[in-house]
Amino acid sequence: MSEPPGAAVSLAEAPPAHHPPKPLTAQRVLPLRRPGRWIGTAVVLVLVAQIVHGLATNPFYQWDRFRYWFLRPTILDGLVITLEVAALSAVLGLLGGVLLALARLSGSPVLRAVSWLYTWLFRSVPLIVVLIFLYNFSALYKTLSLGVPFGPAFVSFDESRLATDMAVAVVGLGLNEAAYASEVVRGGILSVDLGQHEASAALGLPKSYQFTRIVLPQALRSITPNYVNQLIGLIKGTSLVFYVSLLDLFGSVQTMGSTYPGDIVPLLLVATAWYLILTSAVSVVQFYVERYFARGATRTLPPTPLQKARAGLGDLRARLRKEAAV
Repeated sequence: MSEPPGAAVSLAEAPPAHHPPKPLTAQRVLPLRRPGRWIGTAVVLVLVAQIVHGLATNPFYQWDRFRYWFLRPTILDGLVITLEVAALSAVLGLLGGVLLALARLSGSPVLRAVSWLYTWLFRSVPLIVVLIFLYNFSALYKTLSLGVPFGPAFVSFDESRLATDMAVAVVGLGLNEAAYASEVVRGGILSVDLGQHEASAALGLPKSYQFTRIVLPQALRSITPNYVNQLIGLIKGTSLVFYVSLLDLFGSVQTMGSTYPGDIVPLLLVATAWYLILTSAVSVVQFYVERYFARGATRTLPPTPLQKARAGLGDLRARLRKEAAV
């Protein structure tokens, strides 16, 4: 006898009961496995450990002689000369670069042509050639004068008295730096949106005020990282002034290496360490200058290295806690 419609279904034929899903907050989250990242990290750590072990245990580096030479007065005197040459050349190069960039962007075809020609010439000639040419400049021109072209001279200078070793180094590096700095400054100015120029002009602001208060602060966000790269190259480029008889850091190391040939490697390590310190200090200044000019361009300022370290330590602790809970 068939059961009437609507009769109860047996337990064997009943559909399985479904448990209600757990809320998301009660579910355990498993971290994403990244085996490639861990393998790469392990390989890098092994390579770094081998390099550090080789530096520490290889007697060829003579770390005792490195400690002896690191703060010797001869090395420190050369370091002071390196700092003086780099600072004066950087100021001269930046001022010249700004003038060349403004000339390149001006409406005068003569200024544009002269600026382009200067940049083309000094970017094409190696720096060592410029320094040696200036060092022997007195052989071409005994005196320098200011006056009417093809006419009488009002003021004359003895070139041999003016062209000291420091002057040759600063002028040579400054002239070379100005050519590269001009392109950095010009690129930063061109990176400012055209609407900013139009808006400042519509307000009737003077040209000088438009440049110093509106265009330049925005252009510095692009100029700073590029010019700091040039500044770091300038610091390393000061090693060439040894060839114009100026005993900078590298010149002092070369002189001491000739006197003490057994200490050549530790002396080169001393020069390397000081150049690393100088460029690292410039990089730190670069970070804070970029952070300063980032105000108003980003919603939050970039974190400082200390803030990054604290955040990374907090993330590591949280990850370890999750791993322990799993």
